[in-house]
Amino acid sequence: MSVKESQAKSAGTATLTYDNKSYELPALSGTQGPNVIDIRKLYGDADIFTYDPGFTSTASCESEITYIDGDAGILRYRGYPIDQLAQHSNFLEVCYLLLYGELPSAKQASDFDHTITFHTMVHEQLTFLFRGFRRDAHPMAVMCGVVGALSAFYHDSTDINDPRQRVIATHRLIAKTPTIAAMAYKYSVGQPFVYPSNDLGYTENFMRMCFAVPCEEYKVNPVLAKALDTIFILHADHEQNASTSTVRLAGSSGANPFACIAAGIACLWGPAHGGANEAALNMLKEIGDVSRVPEYVSKAKDKNDPFRLMGFGHRVYKNYDPRAKVMRDQCYAVLEELGMHDNPLLKTALELERIALQDDYFIEKKLYPNIDFYSGITLAALGFPTTMFTALFAVARTVGWVAQWKEMVEDPQQKIGRPRQIYTGAAARDYVPVENR
Repeated sequence: MSVKESQAKSAGTATLTYDNKSYELPALSGTQGPNVIDIRKLYGDADIFTYDPGFTSTASCESEITYIDGDAGILRYRGYPIDQLAQHSNFLEVCYLLLYGELPSAKQASDFDHTITFHTMVHEQLTFLFRGFRRDAHPMAVMCGVVGALSAFYHDSTDINDPRQRVIATHRLIAKTPTIAAMAYKYSVGQPFVYPSNDLGYTENFMRMCFAVPCEEYKVNPVLAKALDTIFILHADHEQNASTSTVRLAGSSGANPFACIAAGIACLWGPAHGGANEAALNMLKEIGDVSRVPEYVSKAKDKNDPFRLMGFGHRVYKNYDPRAKVMRDQCYAVLEELGMHDNPLLKTALELERIALQDDYFIEKKLYPNIDFYSGITLAALGFPTTMFTALFAVARTVGWVAQWKEMVEDPQQKIGRPRQIYTGAAARDYVPVENR
C-alpha cells in the first residue's frame, strides 16, 4: 500500500502538570490553522485521558484536502477558495481536485470525465433490490441500503490494500451514487427508471435521470443545471464533519469503501447534519409571508419560545458562511429563469436575511445566513421534494467522503479509531441470584 509522509511540523512543546508531575507534549503545526498538542503518549505516560465531548477541540487526523477558518468565513478545497471554484469550475473538475490534489489538465479532465461517465450504469440485478422497498420509503433509507449493497455486486474493487482497486471503487462511487439517488426518486414517485446517457455531463445526466419520462423528450435547462452543479461543488467536502468522521472511523477498521460510504450516508441523514436545508425551507413555509417575519424574529429572540430560526449560524462558521453568497446568487438565477422572482418564500428569506445582517441580536450572536438558508429554496424550485434534499447532499458529499477515505487509508499514522470515556456507572459489585433481589 502506498503511503504519504506526515507534513506536520514541530512547533515546540507544551508542558502539562498533573498530580505533581510534569509531562512534555510535542506541539505540531500545519500549513494554516491552530497548532495542535500531540497527546498520543499521554495515556501511556500519565495514565490519563483527555475529555472532549463531540471532539470539537480534537484534531482526529492530518489532512491536505479542505481548510476552514470559521471566524474569517473561509472555505478552501486544496487551497482554492470555494467561491472561485463555484464560479469558474464544474463538479467533476472539483472531484478530480479533491481526489488528486491538483486541478486537472485538459487531457486529465477529459479522461476523468470519460471514466466517470462510463461507470454511471449500475448492475441490472440492482434494480430488483428496489422492489423490496415500500414505495413511500425515504430516499435516504433506500440509499443507505443500495450503496451498501454495491459491495455485493462489485467484488473486484473491495480490497483496500490494492491501489488499483481503490481507484476503481472511488470512480464507481462518484459515478453510481447519482444514478442510485435518481432511482430512489423515481421509485418513490412510481415512474420507471431512466438509464444514464453518456452524451450528457454529470449534473445534466442526473437531472435527466430524475425528471425525464419515456413518453417525451427531456431537455436540460442550462441555468438550472448550473445551479445544481454549484450546489454539488459547495457541498463536496467540509473537513472532519460528522459524516466524514463516520466514514473515516468505519474505514479505520478496514471496511470496504462501499460500506464506509453507506455509513456516511446514514450519518448524513440526521436532521442536525444533512437535513438543515429541509428544515430551513419548512421554517420559511411556516412563516408564510413577509408580514409575519417580525413576529417570528421576536419568537427567535425569546428564550422561552421553542421556535428557532433554521438556516442561520453554523457549528464552524462564526462569520458569513462563504458558501451562502454563492448559493444566494444561484437561487436568484433559478427563480428568475423560472419566472418565480415574486416567490413568497424568497421574499420572506430576503427579509430574514436583511434583519439578520442588521439586527444587534443576530450580529452579537453571529447568526449569519448559511448555505442551507438558500439551497432549500433552490432545490424546491428545481422540482425536488424535500425528502430528496439530503439525498442530493449525499450525491455531492460522496466525493469528499471517498477523498477523505483514500487519504485515511494511505496515512502511515492511521490506526483503528477507538475513543475512550469517563466511566460514571456502578462500581464493582457481585451478582445477586434472582430470588434474593
